[in-house]
Amino acid sequence: MARTTPHQHVRTGQPLHGGEPLYRRVATELLGELRTGTVPPGERLPGERQLAEHFGVSRETVRQALQLLRREGLIATDRRGSHAALPGVPVEAPAVAGFPLGAPQAGRDTVARATVAWEVPPPGHAEPLGLAPGRPTLVHRYWCASPGGREQRTAVTSFSAVTLAEVEELARYRDRADGNGAAELCRTYDWMRRAGLSLHHRDTITRIPGTPSVRVTRQVHDQHARPLELTELVMDVQEDALVYEFMVPAAV
Repeated sequence: MARTTPHQHVRTGQPLHGGEPLYRRVATELLGELRTGTVPPGERLPGERQLAEHFGVSRETVRQALQLLRREGLIATDRRGSHAALPGVPVEAPAVAGFPLGAPQAGRDTVARATVAWEVPPPGHAEPLGLAPGRPTLVHRYWCASPGGREQRTAVTSFSAVTLAEVEELARYRDRADGNGAAELCRTYDWMRRAGLSLHHRDTITRIPGTPSVRVTRQVHDQHARPLELTELVMDVQEDALVYEFMVPAAV
């Protein structure tokens, strides 16, 4: 939506031919885009300026359209902005690979928590991501355990400057990444794909000597070989070492 080329002429909020206010027509068009999955349920809508450019109208007209949809319960607004509130699931299928690495499949009876912090990444993360030593970045930490704590998984992910520059949904976390609040980044790979990035995953799995655990190191690059993410996962299983690679194309 936000990438649509702005119209040359900005319309005003005056009634159209036939007596329909322009803001109502904008609301109808925006609702149609929400229903087709342009902005999936729960996702943040573009800002008023972007919507004004997209529909070729004034920001005041967009504001009136959003107020109409808000009154009808079709969008919700909080301190982060306006969000689609339509029932259902996104039209676009999620990426093949879930985030973070090691997160269990939906439906498993597990206990999990995740946080994000703006901090210097763990040792060994900066160089592969092209970050200068001591430079902070967005760091995601994830922990989960199976019922009774029989199996535990911990994952630490660091993102590159490229990722934060091109993936708006992740960049928004910078100012509130205090390491304490819960973070829901399960759609990270979908956000990357929608930003036009093809994802090349390289996962290396090795045994940790003297323990029943393995370490999985994931490095993700885009189609230009730019580093996007590095994740280290430790999980309580026993497997032989394995390296595999696969591609997740960018969203069309």
